[in-house]
Amino acid sequence: MRTREELEQLEALTLAPYAMKSAASRGRQHPEPEAAYRTAFQRDRERILHTTAFRRLQGKTQVFVTTEGDYYRTRITHTLEVAQIGRTIARALGANEDLVEGICLAHDLGHPPFGHSGERALNALMASEGGFDHNRQSFRIITELERRYPDFPGLNLTHEFREGILKHNADVLPVEAPPDYWPELRGTLEAQIAAIVDELAYNAHDLDDALRAGLVGEEDVKALAWWQRASEAAQVDGEAAFTDIKRHRIIRRLIDLVVTDLLVESSRRIEALLARHGSRVGVDDVRRWPAPLVGYSAEAEQMNRELKRFLHERVYDHPHVLRMARQAERVVSDLFRAYTKEPRNMPESARHQIERLSLGRAVCDYIAGMTDRFALAEHARLFDSGQRI
Repeated sequence: MRTREELEQLEALTLAPYAMKSAASRGRQHPEPEAAYRTAFQRDRERILHTTAFRRLQGKTQVFVTTEGDYYRTRITHTLEVAQIGRTIARALGANEDLVEGICLAHDLGHPPFGHSGERALNALMASEGGFDHNRQSFRIITELERRYPDFPGLNLTHEFREGILKHNADVLPVEAPPDYWPELRGTLEAQIAAIVDELAYNAHDLDDALRAGLVGEEDVKALAWWQRASEAAQVDGEAAFTDIKRHRIIRRLIDLVVTDLLVESSRRIEALLARHGSRVGVDDVRRWPAPLVGYSAEAEQMNRELKRFLHERVYDHPHVLRMARQAERVVSDLFRAYTKEPRNMPESARHQIERLSLGRAVCDYIAGMTDRFALAEHARLFDSGQRI
């Protein structure tokens, strides 16, 4: 059996000098004995997998509400795809795969039901109490809301894991962030990888789902630069019919092309870091580097912007998606008002949080933890409306 100490030695021998080693972690908020055969970051990753919040991702919307069908991606399938791509990139760049995978698995824990529609509704309803943001909610889940241990709230994850969640959607933190997370500095290379692969995955997979759903067709996407590159790489120009196999081949090549550009450009930036610091390079040099070390070439950035613009105009703002979004926001708003008017409609565990937090925040946390189906069932129970999305 390999011990934790041997695994830590293996990290020191095999990971790049700028990678975050588990043995160098700043540790946990609450002291705990170290595991005998797992590193600290392995332990963090596995704590995420066993959370209630992670299991609930299987019933939460990515783009299409889960009642639309069982083919389309949910938050949990998106999360697993992000983690897989994250591990690939981490391995190629010599980063710590366990830390990258763990951050990827946790990055969407705070998403409410119905995807960004539910988030918009909760943010508006909580405007007087600081709003609602799924990234901040993910951090609250791992540090406060998950209750699985008798001696502390949250999961007691390592500092680097918590920092990676906080810096998930920003190069640097907002000024109000806790000072011990270095708001003025970038995240570790692992945090930067986890942040960028989220967008990489949903760009490709939301396009895949939209094509599968018929919201857009092959003629609509032919003008996209990434689609043209991917079609050429997939060697499908002679195939007239747009079959599922053809779509899979193109989407697969698209992801491969984007990942390859990311690796080539990130390697170029890392070479510049090494040229500056040489063998003395370390994690702090990654944090203080004037630009992110993980990123795309200028050409790929432009092609990504084109793809994102297409997704917003043709998919996220599609009448079918907008109709679902309006209905979802109405469900969330109705539930929020019903629970704040009569908190006894919530379970005892949720009501206990009112005194510690506030009525609004306790209600918000309860709704944010719901799956799509449970939110619809609660709406039917409270209003008997026959609401369908």
